[in-house]
Amino acid sequence: MEPVLRINAGETFLVETQDNFFGKIADEGLPATPEALPFLNDMPIRVNPVAGPIYVEGIEAGDLLVVEIEDIIPSERGWTGFMPGLGNLAGNVEFPDLQGPYTVITYHKPGPSGTTSDGTGTFNVVREVTYPLKPFIGTIMTAPKRGVDNTLTTQGPWGGNLDCQDVRKGNKIMFNTFHDGGLLFIGDVHAAQGDSEYTGLADETAADVFASCQIIKNKVIPGVMRIETPTSIIQVDSAANHGNMENALNGAFIGLLKWLAEDYGMDRKEAYLHFTANPEVIIHTYQACLPSFYVVGVEFPKKYL
Repeated sequence: MEPVLRINAGETFLVETQDNFFGKIADEGLPATPEALPFLNDMPIRVNPVAGPIYVEGIEAGDLLVVEIEDIIPSERGWTGFMPGLGNLAGNVEFPDLQGPYTVITYHKPGPSGTTSDGTGTFNVVREVTYPLKPFIGTIMTAPKRGVDNTLTTQGPWGGNLDCQDVRKGNKIMFNTFHDGGLLFIGDVHAAQGDSEYTGLADETAADVFASCQIIKNKVIPGVMRIETPTSIIQVDSAANHGNMENALNGAFIGLLKWLAEDYGMDRKEAYLHFTANPEVIIHTYQACLPSFYVVGVEFPKKYL
């Protein structure tokens, strides 16, 4: 694919994203089924549209791409719900009313910034529910080394559909690259999401994403990505990348241990003991949605570096 945009390191760029179902859920009467939405008949299901590839000048295969997210502004509405066969209660006969299909529209109001970047969301089942918007990018990746992948199931050393809440404003997201230019793809923004994305559908929305990129030469990282926040570092891995849930969690710990030792000079024995004794070392279950999605991160506060 030819790049749709070329940028220089440090240059702010804007990506206009569509929601995971191409904006087709316009009202609560439309079920998320293959009969109502023909693109759901494709195999694999053709969802999670992404913008790209974005070519970053100066990056070469084998460098590390650092994406700094400057802002994410969701549209004024989105949608959520549940679908047959997706989510942790799919097929559970104890909950026949939760088998779907079921959709509700979410409404987004601006916050103190004057935008929905820090606003509130609402939906209504039998009463109006309000929650804070914490927008993040659900699918973000560089082009894999070879072959054909899709934006729904991909999770690997290049990133993918990770639905990780910390891919958000103010954070730096680090990816391996396998091609000159990095070839970055961005899409599938969620205006908000609970830990695990239990139904498989969060507050799905279109959004404007403002970001810039930096380059770290000749560096490869483990897992699916690393995240640096203003106060912490987070190593992220997934079951699809590491074989199963147990390996993903252990892989995140091991990747974080290597990060602490190699980049920050921490003694490995000290890092290992932080993991077992320090209550501020936290595990995040970003995605735990049956049948096959599991993404986990281990966060380490910078004050202990």
